[in-house]
Amino acid sequence: MVDQLDTPVNTTGPGAGHAPRPGRAARSDSLGGTLAKIILLGITDAFAVYVLIALFLNEKWAVLTVAALVTLLINWIYLRRGGLPAKYLAPGVLFLAVFQVFVVAYSGYVAFTNYGDGHNSTKADAVSAIQMTAQKRVPDSPSYRITVVEKGGTLSLLATDPEGTAELGSVDEPLEEVTAEKDASGKAVAVDGYETLQFSDLLQRQDEILALTVPFSEDLDDGTLKTSDGATAYVFKPSLVYDEAAGTFTDSENGKVYSDIGEGAFVAEDGERLPTGWKINVGFDNFAHAFSDPDLRGPLVAVIIWTFTFAVMSVLLCFGLGLFLAVTFNHATLRGKRIYRTIMILPYAFPAFLAGLVWSGMMNQDFGFINNTFFGGADIPWLSDPWLAKASVLLVNTWLGFPYMFLVCTGALQSLPEEVNEAARMDGASAWRIFRSIKLPLLLVSTAPLLISTFAFNFNNFNVIFMLTGGGPRFEDTSMDIGATDLLITLVYKVAFGQGTGRDYGLASALAVLIFIIVAIISAISFRQTKALEEVNS
Repeated sequence: MVDQLDTPVNTTGPGAGHAPRPGRAARSDSLGGTLAKIILLGITDAFAVYVLIALFLNEKWAVLTVAALVTLLINWIYLRRGGLPAKYLAPGVLFLAVFQVFVVAYSGYVAFTNYGDGHNSTKADAVSAIQMTAQKRVPDSPSYRITVVEKGGTLSLLATDPEGTAELGSVDEPLEEVTAEKDASGKAVAVDGYETLQFSDLLQRQDEILALTVPFSEDLDDGTLKTSDGATAYVFKPSLVYDEAAGTFTDSENGKVYSDIGEGAFVAEDGERLPTGWKINVGFDNFAHAFSDPDLRGPLVAVIIWTFTFAVMSVLLCFGLGLFLAVTFNHATLRGKRIYRTIMILPYAFPAFLAGLVWSGMMNQDFGFINNTFFGGADIPWLSDPWLAKASVLLVNTWLGFPYMFLVCTGALQSLPEEVNEAARMDGASAWRIFRSIKLPLLLVSTAPLLISTFAFNFNNFNVIFMLTGGGPRFEDTSMDIGATDLLITLVYKVAFGQGTGRDYGLASALAVLIFIIVAIISAISFRQTKALEEVNS
């Protein structure tokens, strides 16, 4: 009532006797929000249109359909009245779908293909690539005087044929007759819209010029022009002739026929394959190959065993050391606890990849700090002996991981009710009995989910392995680059990115799916046991 009496009322002028309109500010805020929504939605739609056009030009119909439906859904969510929860949830769900669901689904799809080196495109692209790489100079072919020209960063050949006709073409554009400027000898030297390269430019870009292969027409069997000096070009034709009707390549020199037998490559009767193939679905072949290839089967089993051992031992060592230090530095009468705790968590602040490099230098067999300082210059192969390398990896990972467990256990210990400990002490229980029967079970209830996540993290702990040992020392019973300290994740990296074996994304994705299944099963079982543990201690 006091507030109403103290509020000034306009008694003169327009609107006299009327209270202020509280809805006016709200309408103003609503207008600003509407403008912001229109601007952000316009930017989103502009980007979506750009993506849709690119997908249309590349004939990616399935992805185009999904992208168009998502764009329409986003516009419907934000242009309609109401539906406030959907407006807040839409961005998060979209990013989740793009960066998580799509990645997992696409990896699963690749696992059932032969995608990798030599099998990374369509059959039509493979045919063109084979024709381009099989080019050989035609004996006694006429010479073409050429001028190398450039437009938009793309090199082209301005060729003058033996009859004096000027033609222009690039790697992607076949030769076509043009009107060009010619010198006194009749050689075409310039054409409108293109920059003519000088002799110094030819020297600097020699590799690019040598790689120029300009076709006479869309059919590569008609031949191409290639130059070795930037001044004269000769006619090249593929030694492998493609028969589109039969779907075969025939070697013009020896008559050998390469056919498509459904394996994503052209194969001769004697089993010889042309190097360039295309991507096809292979079903479960990648999974079968992982356990049937003699070069991979034995090392893969050893890697799986070591991966489990590394993950379990890392959890036990990090948790055990972290818990021990947490109990030690949680003593009520200990002085300087803050300083000690700060020192304890320093390794946690150290980047894992950098720590791996530093420890790798310290453990060097010839001039490492550890050998020279603690062992009098002894020649101890910390990283080149299989068992010592595994122990070294566990040591470094424990050094990096125990501070996290130290922090978690310290917080858990400080949250435990002191009344329970007091009651146990009054009943005559020893400190060890109190820890084993009261503190540890209560700690496990709160830390069990973190232990599961730590296991999953160490199951895929790429940084420590790759930076410290690179997966070595290498196994001697395989030609593949697989070593004693390789985890499944480092093996996937080597297979995917061609560490001595060539890129094989299909096999790498199959191994990644295997990792996902293993971690998912173990996590599901562990969380069920965690729930049972909570029920026991409740």
